[in-house]
Amino acid sequence: MIGRLQGKTAIITGSSSGIGRAIALLYARHGANIILSDLRPSPRNIKPESTSLSTAQELSALSAPHIFQKCDTTSSEDVEALVARAVEKFGRVDVMVNNAGVAQDDERVWEMEESTWDQVVGVNLKGVFLGTKWAARQMRGQVPLEGSGGDRGWIVNLSSILGLGGQAGSAAYTASKHGVMGLTKSAAIECAPDQIHVNAICPGYTKTSMTKLALDKEANASWLLRRHPFRGFGEAEDIARAALFLASEDAGWVTGVGLPVDGGYDAF
Repeated sequence: MIGRLQGKTAIITGSSSGIGRAIALLYARHGANIILSDLRPSPRNIKPESTSLSTAQELSALSAPHIFQKCDTTSSEDVEALVARAVEKFGRVDVMVNNAGVAQDDERVWEMEESTWDQVVGVNLKGVFLGTKWAARQMRGQVPLEGSGGDRGWIVNLSSILGLGGQAGSAAYTASKHGVMGLTKSAAIECAPDQIHVNAICPGYTKTSMTKLALDKEANASWLLRRHPFRGFGEAEDIARAALFLASEDAGWVTGVGLPVDGGYDAF
């Protein structure tokens, strides 16, 4: 069976753990060349049995073409170099997954330090902007892959269900994810003439290292579980399957959307 991403080259930021790791592995199984990107190659997963191998080692076991490039997504120079490295190694960039992100402690807006705001918005929003900027610049100038219907690229940004609403104790995170939605919609309109898709995924609470603190608090976990009526909390692989769709020809007429993958959270 030919993979849904056969011959495509995909960059995934924040690929060492959680959702980014799951996306990288699924993309590889569907035939993509993978550029892994993170501050470090070692995982931060909450499942002990999954931490023995890095994402790169997992890809090697699959005999999947890949490289790892260290990247601080808040640095324009780093992100530009990341895209350039992908082109140097594989000749092009077809898919850019702007996944790297950080959470924040549960604190009210009057308690929050300015440094917290700067860090959360810097990684979650500026990082997505830089990834979109440098990927789109590369995609606009490259010849479409054969069989792509003339499409030059697929940009997938990770927003959140909190990019569609609000929640106490998460002002910086919520603002950053709403920003991702606005960026995605504007960039989708700008990139449409060049046939570059720009979409976002809005995950519900997913069992990763980033949500571990919230899910470990019994009161939080009980309330949050009720907000996910369809099978409870998600797995990273649930989000990866949505990212696969948005990077494939199956999403041929899809751009500018924020796709909730949340077990029903957004239905309330």
